[in-house]
Amino acid sequence: MRIAGLDVEFAALPAPVPVWHAQVTTEQWQTAATAVRDEGGRLLALWAGPIGDAEGSVGAASEPAFMYAAYVTLEGAFWLSLPLVPMAQIGRQLVYPDLAPVFPCATRMQRAAADLSGVHALGAEDLRPWLNHGAWPADHYPLQQDPAKLPLVQATELTDYAFVHVDGDGVHEIAVGPVHAGIIEPGHFRFSIVGEKVLRLEQRLGYTHKGTEQRMTQLAPLQAARLAGRVSGDSTVAYAWAYCMALESACQTTIPARAAWLRALMLERERIASHLADLGALGNDAAFAFGLAQFSRLREDWLRAAKTVFGHRLMMDCIVPGGVNSDIDRSQAALLLQQCDAVEREVRTLFNIYEAHAGLQDRFMTAGRVTPALASRLGLTGLAGRASSQAWDVRCDHPFVPYDGMEVAMATHHNGDVAARVLVRFDELFESMRLIRRMLDEMPPGEVLCPVQLPQQPARGAGWVEGWRGELFVALELAGADQANRIKRCHLHDPSWQNWPALEHAIMGNIVPDFPLINKSFNLSYSGQDL
Repeated sequence: MRIAGLDVEFAALPAPVPVWHAQVTTEQWQTAATAVRDEGGRLLALWAGPIGDAEGSVGAASEPAFMYAAYVTLEGAFWLSLPLVPMAQIGRQLVYPDLAPVFPCATRMQRAAADLSGVHALGAEDLRPWLNHGAWPADHYPLQQDPAKLPLVQATELTDYAFVHVDGDGVHEIAVGPVHAGIIEPGHFRFSIVGEKVLRLEQRLGYTHKGTEQRMTQLAPLQAARLAGRVSGDSTVAYAWAYCMALESACQTTIPARAAWLRALMLERERIASHLADLGALGNDAAFAFGLAQFSRLREDWLRAAKTVFGHRLMMDCIVPGGVNSDIDRSQAALLLQQCDAVEREVRTLFNIYEAHAGLQDRFMTAGRVTPALASRLGLTGLAGRASSQAWDVRCDHPFVPYDGMEVAMATHHNGDVAARVLVRFDELFESMRLIRRMLDEMPPGEVLCPVQLPQQPARGAGWVEGWRGELFVALELAGADQANRIKRCHLHDPSWQNWPALEHAIMGNIVPDFPLINKSFNLSYSGQDL
């Protein structure tokens, strides 16, 4: 198969969605990035593979190190592997060509790979640490370590991050965070302003780095789905499904049809729960407390029904390798259908109230605008991207069971402001209600779980799921039976990697009091990109 002008052999990975893999040269690595961009595709994820240190602590000393990139075009997702060769002239560092000039959203992913794996983008302009705030020495790379014999590492002093300084008459800075007044996770926001107008925003994240990707390599493949589901708690279904899809791909396992339908049912319920929460919070950030009260009440009822039917408010640990851990009966299906009708009626009433409320619309319209052209250049994805004319949705573009028979209607808008992101949430919520009704009415009978047999030989698999924020991607490498079927590498990618930098642009030209509103309209994950 020939993709993006590359004369290489692509191998299709066994998966419900089209994902191909190929090993490329340095020249092909650069050619692919440019070709994907020119064809209107986008960068999905960028990460480093298993890398041994000077003594070969991870794998055999002869085992090559790789840099990986995943791209999306209309044909599907493409996972490229680039063997890394140390360059003696720069201290035998492992290097690869910088992708930031082609895809600006690659910058932070490259900085994270440098912190965790000691690989460096050759020619990159921004070399500041991203995840390492001083928790480990600059010459220590966590993902180069043997997961079975992790060394004791002493934290160094907190580093003084080199924020970009803005000069000019009347310009001053406001530092917000990393500790916030509410219960949100920590993140630092440095505003450069004149009066109340924002000239520039720079973020500093990484405060919640947990060592998740190293921990994945210490878990048995059949148990690691539980950790995947805890990467970002509001996306537990999406992450668990993406990991299980990657594992089932590596093991060439096809799950029962009913299990796939139940997974999709949970995913759409997770999407609705998040939209209900955000629509209430957006009303509250615009001083419309009534909206917060009503949407919070509806979300609470929605979560309680999940607890009744699936055993957990967030449906955590309900998706397992090979399917799901329990079925639903006719009475439970009737309960979910009844709730859909009741909640949708109230949300439609609230939609009319939001649309007719002049004060609310005055705050929403034109605030935090990201034009379609800027959204395309920055790689804005998911819900926020669709509000800026970036019409990508895995459920529509590359549908798998049961979405392949659902004709999912993609919610899009072109204004790219808070109002557009609110409208996309409403539209997606109503569409998810429709999908849930069809799933409950048409769900096929049968088993909900099948055995997953780990492969004898090293294998790789990919998972690709449209979560409520956007597409999640999981890349999994298994070592094979001769190494106890351990996980060599599991990279879990959140769409917040692409969208956090876009938020910096969205706030420019707005006033400081609008930042909470604009920030909430994106509602990005700290935990999901602070692995």
